[in-house]
Amino acid sequence: MDALFRFPPEAVKSVAATSKPQILALLAEHFAEVYGLDAGMVLEGLEEREKLGSTGFGRGAAIPHARLEDLRSPKVALLRLEEPCDFGSADGMPVDLVFGLLSPANSGATHLHALAAISRLVRDEEVHRQLAEAPDNAALYALITNAVERAAA
Repeated sequence: MDALFRFPPEAVKSVAATSKPQILALLAEHFAEVYGLDAGMVLEGLEEREKLGSTGFGRGAAIPHARLEDLRSPKVALLRLEEPCDFGSADGMPVDLVFGLLSPANSGATHLHALAAISRLVRDEEVHRQLAEAPDNAALYALITNAVERAAA
């Protein structure tokens, strides 16, 4: 699991978005910028998964995810929204943290374990509060990596 969270600091970004489609498009573009992926392919995968039901986790967080052909290892990105936005979460709360996860198409349980790890992270109200209040992307990245290291210990 902790290998999954060894992602580059530039995978964390603050953005302005006003709709779920815009969030997914920004996330796809962000994955493309950071990991050299095809933004259209990423967006298609995220949208296909979203058609099955909202990946709005609740408590102000969403975890859009997809399994993609041609991907060799899991990729993680985080968007912190400047203003909370409706994501169709089951609890009805708008989201301000969007953790994106891409996994290889044949990743099986690895993908599920990664989703579970992210959900544990965002379920912690204190961690979520700290992430939402981080002054910049560098602080946000440090908080995530520290929280993951504490959870793994």
